[in-house]
Amino acid sequence: MKVMFFARLREQLGSDWLELPDGDCPKDVGALREAVIEQSQAEFAEAMRDPNVFCAVNRKVVNEQHPLCSSDEIAFFPPMTGG
Repeated sequence: MKVMFFARLREQLGSDWLELPDGDCPKDVGALREAVIEQSQAEFAEAMRDPNVFCAVNRKVVNEQHPLCSSDEIAFFPPMTGG
């Protein structure tokens, strides 16, 4: 499963994406967030714990209980401001 990150999350991770092991498809967004936190260094893990970080599955913003399957396109991003 490939998980993408945008804005400050990408900068803190030092990469655009993170690959989870094959066969390790979390049941929902909340479980995925925890799996990412477990694999991450402290600064990035802390950023992922921020309740204002959004998740989109297949380009639609979803909540923590949204179910996942291995073919989903998943992206995490901080709140955006306009201007």
